[in-house]
Amino acid sequence: MRVSRPICTMLFSLLAFTSAHSQTIYPLNRAEILAGSKFDFKVEFPNAPKEADVSVTINGKDVTQALGKKPQFIEKEDGQDYSALVLRDVSLTQTGTYQVVAKLGATEKKVSWEVYASQKPRVAKNVILFIGDGLSVAHRTAARIMSKTIAEGHYGGELAIDDMPHMALISTAGTDSIVTDSANSMSAYATGHKSCVNALGVYCARNKNTLEHPKVETIGELLKRKMDMSVGVITNTEVEDATPAGIVAHTRRRADFNDIVKMFYDVKPDVIMGGGSPNFLPKSVNGSKRTDEVDYLKLFQDSGYRFVSTDQDMKAASADPKTTKMLGLFNTGNVDGALDRMILKKGTVSKFPDQPDLTDQVKSAVKILSKNPNGFFLMVESGRIDKYSHSLDAERAIFDTIMLDNAVKYAKDFAAKKNDTLIIVVGDHAHAVSILGSYDDARPGNTPREKLGIYADAKFPNYPAPNSEGYPASVDVSRRLAFNFGSYPDHCFNAKPYLDGENVPAVAGPTKGEFIANEKYCSQPGAVRVTGNLPADANSGVHSGDDVVLTAIGPGSEMFRGHMENVKVFRVMATALAIPAKDRKPKQH
Repeated sequence: MRVSRPICTMLFSLLAFTSAHSQTIYPLNRAEILAGSKFDFKVEFPNAPKEADVSVTINGKDVTQALGKKPQFIEKEDGQDYSALVLRDVSLTQTGTYQVVAKLGATEKKVSWEVYASQKPRVAKNVILFIGDGLSVAHRTAARIMSKTIAEGHYGGELAIDDMPHMALISTAGTDSIVTDSANSMSAYATGHKSCVNALGVYCARNKNTLEHPKVETIGELLKRKMDMSVGVITNTEVEDATPAGIVAHTRRRADFNDIVKMFYDVKPDVIMGGGSPNFLPKSVNGSKRTDEVDYLKLFQDSGYRFVSTDQDMKAASADPKTTKMLGLFNTGNVDGALDRMILKKGTVSKFPDQPDLTDQVKSAVKILSKNPNGFFLMVESGRIDKYSHSLDAERAIFDTIMLDNAVKYAKDFAAKKNDTLIIVVGDHAHAVSILGSYDDARPGNTPREKLGIYADAKFPNYPAPNSEGYPASVDVSRRLAFNFGSYPDHCFNAKPYLDGENVPAVAGPTKGEFIANEKYCSQPGAVRVTGNLPADANSGVHSGDDVVLTAIGPGSEMFRGHMENVKVFRVMATALAIPAKDRKPKQH
């Protein structure tokens, strides 16, 4: 029987509508769930049906029987055209495959979950997870050239981040896009669940309230609840920013800084360090960014935290044997990067002259955290690798990669004493960056195109010999790395370092929502005007969907191999630490 084209089109449209508006189950299909970890279970049913019209089973059992709690059924949740079945804070302790079936009339939706247990015995006492935010292969290569030197094709040494026995390629895509942001990519590392752009510790549902989306437990919460381990969070960005927040936060919107500070207080990592002090201050205090009068600095101090705001104070506090908890806030915004702090003295260095180096933050944190006989988990982020890559500022991004490497070297030296610490180094996502050759001022011509040497003309750069920390004394040399960016807005470019401050490639244009080249750079010698390859509403470079390289050393690191999804990083950490399915017994008082 032949179906006419109009009828065929109508049937296709009906099927597409039904599929697009079928029920949605959270956690999503193919979720990997650590036995005993907590999560929110939710099913959204289109067209706001009554409770009597739906059914949900897990492995053939009613939800109440399967999860041990009676769910709440909400018609027209948030006034929208759907109904929701919600069960908060549940867990599954039996391993295996779980099939969830949600029925609405003749429409049926199925998802499958894998519930897994961590191994026994525990092989790692401690885990240090280093996140080079945006760390891509070109960042590693450029840092090796600049900090270890290169001559006749041979490097003068190896980076600590590369000199590790185990390696894997990590894919970073989220539930909604092939290109991730730092929120859902860090969320995958911290929870073992994928999420969507801008989300932390939640599955992205249809809730209007950003804090009500289905939650999944973070590693920070798990280790506090189940193992009484110490937890540390270190960054050179604002501590409320996506990567550090991933250890504690549950929100659909990563910009919920005030709520994220409260989440830090609720979880209480033993060490918290970075920038972002305004969101800790009550609204009435000058410079505060809070919308309430809660004084989180006081709350943390009342809970036993030493508060520090300078490098000197941090070192003194960590040297004190009585210090077991520390909150360090060293800048109102991001901590200045290595190039500005050490050489150029730009950014906010004049306002905050005693900001700590990431390596010293790690040293201080390890002193405090290692006092716990149950072990510790420490997340360390070199976050401005990403931010400087967004602003197309190669030298600053490379210097902060060298800084990350120094911090990793210290951690490796610490771990070598007992071989009980798993160290992981990985980017949360990639940038579209590559080394094309070298810019050589001796080449004829004036523009970057004329100064670029490729293939046999890509001569080795002539940076000064690096100091003991791997930093050359100057980046303003005659032959420089051609570290190029593959995503960019309209901007002007002359292939020279930005010595007067971080690059600002584009600024708001006359048309609302569109950005144009920053004319500040357009009149500089040799500058060319570059037409952007991004949408007009982009004012900086963007992330790429490339895999990132993970390197690891220590007990459990052998589990990293080949290609892995980003959620596997959590699984390896949970396995190495043997996070139990059963909760620990409460302490006797």
